[in-house]
Amino acid sequence: MPLQSSVRALKKPPRLDDEVRFLRSWIEKPLRMGAVMPSGKVLARTMAQYVDVNSTAPVVELGPGTGAITNALIEHGVDQKRLVLVEYNPGFCALLRDRYPQATVVQGDAYALRDSLGDVLSAPASAVVSGLPLVTQPMLKRLKLIRDAFLALAPGAPFVQFTYSVAPPIPKSLPGVSTEASERIWMNLPPARVWVYRKG
Repeated sequence: MPLQSSVRALKKPPRLDDEVRFLRSWIEKPLRMGAVMPSGKVLARTMAQYVDVNSTAPVVELGPGTGAITNALIEHGVDQKRLVLVEYNPGFCALLRDRYPQATVVQGDAYALRDSLGDVLSAPASAVVSGLPLVTQPMLKRLKLIRDAFLALAPGAPFVQFTYSVAPPIPKSLPGVSTEASERIWMNLPPARVWVYRKG
């Protein structure tokens, strides 16, 4: 076997590496991670479909981790230059900068979104896509997050969130906010649903 082939054979596929990284981070901080594995492809594609590919405005992704949803956004047709990736874990930030060199990677806390974004956005965002484990957080913290997200979003632009929970991660009855949900995605492990919130 030629040397190059044997080196290739020794390399683990990136998906497996990502799962190992994710698992390690989850073991260290289970409440911050919320998931043991990166989002599945069908779930990530479902989230991406709510993002307008024809807009030139920024797309903010919260908690991108190893980039499962980021990949789906790019495959959906979102220009990498539009992406603003807000990630807390410095190891994942380094990985994201390496994988998506044209995206803006912000190392910061999404639950302090206004501080984390600072002056990063050049215009109101056309979408906020969240992979955060919202249901592990107190309701007041979730409501603050969506309020801050709406301040960063253009009117009517979507805040896209998935959850493994049967109940919505944020109540459907917020005044002035319209809500829609995808079908349950049984192919994801565990099964998940995508919730989309829009404010006038």
